[in-house]
Amino acid sequence: MCGFTGFTGRENNAVLKAMTDKIAHRGPDGEGYFTADGVNFGFRRLAFLDLEHGNQPMTTADGRYTIVFNGEIYNYETLREELQGQGVSFTTNSDTEVLLNLYATYGSEMLNKLRGMFAFVIHDRDIGELFVARDYFGIKPFYYGIFGGELLFGSEIKSLVEHPDFVKEINLDALSAYLSFQYSVLDECMLKGVHKLPPAHFMRFKNGEVQIERYWQAEFSASRKVSKSERESALNSAVEQIDEVVGGSIKAHLVSDVPIGSFLSSGVDSSLVAARFGGDATFTVGFDYEGYNEIGYAEELSKDLGIVNHSKIISTAEYWDNLGKIQYHMDEPLADPAAIALYFVSQVASQHVKGVLSGEGADELFGGYNIYQEPKSVRPISVLPRFLRRGIGKVAGKLPAFRGRNFLLRGSMDLEERYIGNAKIFSEAERRNILRIGTGEPTTRSVTAPIYAKTVGYDDVTKMQFLDIHTWLVGDILLKADKMTMAHSLEGRVPYMDKEVFAVASQLPTEFRVTKKVTKYAFRLVAAKYLQPKWSQKKKLGFPVPIRLWLKDDAYYSRVKKTFESAVAQEFFRVDKLTSLLDAHRLGKVDNSRKIWTIYMFLLWYEEFFG
Repeated sequence: MCGFTGFTGRENNAVLKAMTDKIAHRGPDGEGYFTADGVNFGFRRLAFLDLEHGNQPMTTADGRYTIVFNGEIYNYETLREELQGQGVSFTTNSDTEVLLNLYATYGSEMLNKLRGMFAFVIHDRDIGELFVARDYFGIKPFYYGIFGGELLFGSEIKSLVEHPDFVKEINLDALSAYLSFQYSVLDECMLKGVHKLPPAHFMRFKNGEVQIERYWQAEFSASRKVSKSERESALNSAVEQIDEVVGGSIKAHLVSDVPIGSFLSSGVDSSLVAARFGGDATFTVGFDYEGYNEIGYAEELSKDLGIVNHSKIISTAEYWDNLGKIQYHMDEPLADPAAIALYFVSQVASQHVKGVLSGEGADELFGGYNIYQEPKSVRPISVLPRFLRRGIGKVAGKLPAFRGRNFLLRGSMDLEERYIGNAKIFSEAERRNILRIGTGEPTTRSVTAPIYAKTVGYDDVTKMQFLDIHTWLVGDILLKADKMTMAHSLEGRVPYMDKEVFAVASQLPTEFRVTKKVTKYAFRLVAAKYLQPKWSQKKKLGFPVPIRLWLKDDAYYSRVKKTFESAVAQEFFRVDKLTSLLDAHRLGKVDNSRKIWTIYMFLLWYEEFFG
């Protein structure tokens, strides 16, 4: 786990050093530089494999290929043996050298051989080309942009900002979309001109031109029903396969020359990892509010497993006082309150280990979110002819609020209309109402439609999972996992985010993922082999954060109101609309906490990057 940055064009060691220093937190164990043939690489290392010799940038013996690489290749030893069988010799025991020689041997075809998390850039001296690739799910970030006719790139946007040709400007389309999704969902980032290489894609840059191509697609099998006669044997087989592949992935993710710990909440995902990883330390945080503290659960489970649990109570004051710093590390505004908890648990873990396992991805792969039960709950209406559903929705929309109205409205719409992912903060009409500036108004449907177009033959639950894997997972879940761990020079490893695990999950019948009563059905049966029922059957909570209560407190209400009335807020928003949201929430008229938080996080982020 490391960080890199760089640019093409004329050599400028001072600029390269400044860009690399900006991401020193990603790699405090060393730094390295490469400048030749109009290519400039800067690198920061967090050492996990071959601590003495695995330094970067790394160049092949013949001088043709040079690489900077962020991530871990978990099957590198097998791949190393394969290459040795073809006569390739090695001077280190690092996965970086394996990756470099794989490209020299197979070119882009090497990507489907990899098991791991990665973002890397390889310079081919002979043809003057940069080859870039990002892992299957987008665990590791890669940002790039063309400024002044040259390519700037790196693991974090903040390093690009240091280049003298970088033009710092807000992308208003990205802001508009962010207000609906709560994260930066477009390929072009919140800073105009900066792009994210999508997961499972590679990029070539030559003669000033960028070419991007997909090399893998996370696809589910077509929806199918299991007959009553085969159900028991099919379920037992599914449980056995999940058990085997998850255990194998956890083992693979422990490859390291330094100790690895595990994050632990009360949820079944992290609990199963903690039960199976074989380490001796788990890490947990909670809040100083009753009902918002999972430390007791984690301590009890750790004791049952014979593992030491290290925990921390996050005070309300330190949570709020670190918000600006956290948005700085996030690189783009993120309104997920759980990101701050992840920041603090990473801080705790970094005092004991250099790497941790974490439970991200299990919900998207195995059907863990409570919202995935919605298609079953609205079925009494959704099975009606479309014209009849539309009529019901139109009538319900004109009536005053009553119990069941939202049910009728949701049931009257197609899934593609009502579901944009785990978060839907502002509707398009609402964001137009609060924004003072005109934007290109990318609709939520324009973002999700190309993804839904690939779900022909899927049932609604599987469509939701597919959408989340390609938006929410990479834009929120994995983004904050990377940025919050690396803020403390900690490597986060996510064993559920493994293509072998996905291969099993993608074949599960929908009824083995989500039922009317339970989410992650087959997965929980696996967890029951290793955990007591109170852990394996625990309902999905997410990471509870008391922002709804905080925003009614005088001190924090005043803090947010001051920001909402600032000159920056007036530049982008109708301030009277913002204060109306805040006041209505404080008076208990409506829960506006998510909307308030989304705007507040953007304004804090803006202050960090523009203030």
